[in-house]
Amino acid sequence: MSGCLPAAELATVQVGGADFRVEVVQREDERRRGLMFRQSLPADQGMLFIQPPGRAEFWMKNTLIPLDLLYFDIDGTLLEIVPAVPPCRVRNCPIYPSASAAVRYILEIKAGEAARRGIAVGAALRLDR
Repeated sequence: MSGCLPAAELATVQVGGADFRVEVVQREDERRRGLMFRQSLPADQGMLFIQPPGRAEFWMKNTLIPLDLLYFDIDGTLLEIVPAVPPCRVRNCPIYPSASAAVRYILEIKAGEAARRGIAVGAALRLDR
C-alpha cells in the first residue's frame, strides 16, 4: 500500500485551526497495522485512533515514514505531541508511551506538520464524520 484511502473513505478532523483528512481506527487489527508499509502520507492526511481512555503506547515497526504523534484526552484536548518519530525497520523498535493515563484519541500525521501548522498542547480536536 503506497498512500492513503480515497477521500470518500476519510473523515475530517480539526486540531486548532488545522484540518486533516483521516482514516479512523477503532478495531484492534487496524490499530496493530496502523500506517505500516505506507510509502507516503500527504501533509493534509493522517490516521486517528480511538481507544477506551487510558495510556497509549505506539511503535513504528515497519512504518516507513516519520510521524508526529498527538495524544488527546476524552474531551479532545491535546495533551502531548511526540514530534518526528522516526521509522523503525529493526526487530526491537522503541515504544512511544503517552505521559497521561487518560488518552482517548491519538492522531498520527506527517512529521513536522504539527509545528508547521502551529498545533500546540491545549488545542481542541473536532471530528466530523
